[in-house]
Amino acid sequence: MSGGDDNDSLKIHKALQKFAQPIGYLLTDAFHLIGLFAIWAATVWAGTKFFIELMGKSHASIEDLLLLFIYLEIGSMVGIYFKTNHMPLRFLIYIGITALTRHLIGWVNHQAQPDMGVLILAGGILILSLAVLIIRYASAKYGSSPGMATAIVMTDSESEAKRG
Repeated sequence: MSGGDDNDSLKIHKALQKFAQPIGYLLTDAFHLIGLFAIWAATVWAGTKFFIELMGKSHASIEDLLLLFIYLEIGSMVGIYFKTNHMPLRFLIYIGITALTRHLIGWVNHQAQPDMGVLILAGGILILSLAVLIIRYASAKYGSSPGMATAIVMTDSESEAKRG
């Protein structure tokens, strides 16, 4: 092969990249947004369906209320992603804490004798709580990304609003 052939193939490669990359970015972003809308719609649908069923019952248990909080946190997480283009990791941990708490309450209410499962669930809640503390401390001390540093004294809604 001559040097000219290598140069031609390099030019073709660069032209192909210049053409394909914007299309790839567009398709990736479209898929991402469609997925987020699907998650949001499924959350709204599931939350609404659960709420309607809850209204048909004679009372709401603490487990029911915690499930509504889980739906709320998922919806908030999707909304924050749309506003900031960042996935709030803390919200996933909050959902985990709420889910473990809900499971713990159900376990204690339905088991005649609490056992090691209670300690395991409580330990999981403690570990996730420590993870939130570490993330909040690191965000305040080092900043999460340019323009996104938060203070530990801010509430979550205040810091998320500042980011938006």
